[in-house]
Amino acid sequence: MATTTAPATESHLSPEEVQRLAKPQRSSKAVIGMVAAYAGMALIVLYCIIPFYWMIVSSLRLPTMGRSTAFWPSPASIANYKGVFAGQNNFGRSLINSLIVSGTTTVLTLLFGIVAAYALARLQFKGKSAVLWVIMACSMFPLIILIPPLLKMFSSTEPFTWFPYWINTYQAVIVPGLSFGLPLAVWNLTAFFKQLPVELEQAAMVDGCTPGVAFRKVILPLAAPGVFTTAIIVFIGSWNEFLVALTFLQAADKQTATVAISKFTGTTGFDTPYGSIMAAGVIVTVPLLIAVLLFQRRIVAGLTAGGVK
Repeated sequence: MATTTAPATESHLSPEEVQRLAKPQRSSKAVIGMVAAYAGMALIVLYCIIPFYWMIVSSLRLPTMGRSTAFWPSPASIANYKGVFAGQNNFGRSLINSLIVSGTTTVLTLLFGIVAAYALARLQFKGKSAVLWVIMACSMFPLIILIPPLLKMFSSTEPFTWFPYWINTYQAVIVPGLSFGLPLAVWNLTAFFKQLPVELEQAAMVDGCTPGVAFRKVILPLAAPGVFTTAIIVFIGSWNEFLVALTFLQAADKQTATVAISKFTGTTGFDTPYGSIMAAGVIVTVPLLIAVLLFQRRIVAGLTAGGVK
């Protein structure tokens, strides 16, 4: 009569050893690849964080220590932040101007971009791909090339012109901002609308909705991640814009925050205002960081739209 017995090699192994032997062993190449991947990610994170850390540290130094290279402010001071809002800098008004310009540009970009992107995603016509490429190509012109013709148009004082002297007006910055924000919005939102099945709108219209109501109550809520992503990117681009604002907003009460920072005179009027500039940079950057952290899930969802079916 035959009997079965456990292998002799396993009779003396403890449960912990058996579990350890059952785990798949990683090869040395896999371990090296994993270590290299983590090291690369760590370098990228440091590359992004160190400049912002240095800006914060420099803003907390005394105004007389602007050229210090210490990695920690000693002693720490908020004098630079007080100097940012000194009367000669007019920084509070500049922040309001930046908010007006960036907010208006973002809202108008979304209004026009959503309609255009939805039409390109749903309508079928010849040359649709060419239209998308032309729209995207419009954002690739170097900004410095567009400044002279825009300056000539916006500074015209002749009657019956399309742009009657727009120098020192918000629209002189908002209109060029639309020309750069709309291509990005249309391209991003078109990809997002394409991944939404057309059967959703058809089912809504069967239930009695008009095409406009179906779009507003069914499609637009589902497209919220793409809309949030586009809004954040356009707002950041408009908030950080410098060259157009410097050219067309010359009055002190119309300057945006980026232009105002470039004209800082420091807390005493004689020192080089490194600390004040760094403090203003922190004030301008923190709201953007907060917005990105709050909407990071929607931003990631919007940026990966259309990548996975």
